[in-house]
This record gives sequence, C-alpha cells and structure tokens, in this order.
Amino acid sequence: MSEQREIVDYLKSRRSVTAPFLAEPGPNADQLAELLEIATRVPDHGMVVPWRLVIIAGDERAKAGEKLAQIAKSNDPSISEEMIEMERNRFLPAPMTIGVISTASIHPKVPELEQLLSAGCVCMNLVHGANALGFAAHWVTRWFAFDKAATKMLGAKDNEQFVGFVHIGTSTITPQERARPAIADVVEYWSS
Repeated sequence: MSEQREIVDYLKSRRSVTAPFLAEPGPNADQLAELLEIATRVPDHGMVVPWRLVIIAGDERAKAGEKLAQIAKSNDPSISEEMIEMERNRFLPAPMTIGVISTASIHPKVPELEQLLSAGCVCMNLVHGANALGFAAHWVTRWFAFDKAATKMLGAKDNEQFVGFVHIGTSTITPQERARPAIADVVEYWSS
C-alpha cells in the first residue's frame, strides 16, 4: 500500500460542523447510496453486522422533531416553550440525519463491546464519507439517544441503542480549528 498524503492531510484537518450550520443541499440518492456503502465498511469481528441505520430526511425531519417535543413535554410538563421549540427543530436545518443503532447482543466469540465499537465506527465512517463527498457532518447523541420512548419512536427495538445521530449537509461556515490534546499528554509506551 502506498502513502496517500491527501488522505493524511484530510485526517489531520477534519472538523465537525454543528447541525445549526448545515444546510441544503444534502446528499442525493446516488451520493447517499455511496455514503451508506462507505459507512458500513467497518471492522466487524465475526461478520455479525451489529448495527442498523435509520435515515431521517425531507418532511420526516419536522415530524420526528414534533414527536420529540411531545416526548420532552411528557417527560417534563414544566418544560419551557423555548425548549419545546428546540426539540421541534432537532433535525433541522440539516438536510439529513442518519441514526446509527447498535444491535449488539450476546455472542459466543464476539464481545458486546466489540459490537458496540463497530457501530461507533459506522458513525465515524459516516462523518468521513460525508466529508469525502463534499458535505459536512456532525455526530451527536443528545438525550433522545437514551430515552426509551424517544429511541422507540426513532426506530430502535428492545435491547438496541442509538450510538449516534450524524447530521449531514452543506456547511454554511468555515470551521475553525480548536485546541487538541498534546500527544505527549495522551500517549505512552508500554514497557515491562
């Protein structure tokens, strides 16, 4: 395998663009098909395919947001109107959000943690794939990744969990670099 500096440079400069700064256009049908192919090309010990994806796009974004607002109100009847409106807009303005669900289960040879990490890799590949196709992306979880009523409404089955929601669209800003940890602070060499 030969060195590919363009990929190295991309990986060293990748930045997320948060959902409020993602706009149309989003991926078209052909781009989405390619993005999903990229997303699902991840480590998968035992080929158990321990994840599923749910696409929230078009008019369904507002409908999902309305249902989130209803769940939020049910969870906290004193929630402010401002917070209700924020829930209504959870999947806006990004043209598309892809929820990644971990379907990890007991397996005789594949630990659940490996299965969960495979689902996390799907999220990261969605981010990289979106960027490679000329879009920007933002991987988040938020409260609705952990709330049983919300996860069910968004497509998770019993014993499944969302590991992330990846918002995808065209960036309306130039992302700025942020502070990164010093390598010496987070890396050490093992020795006996």
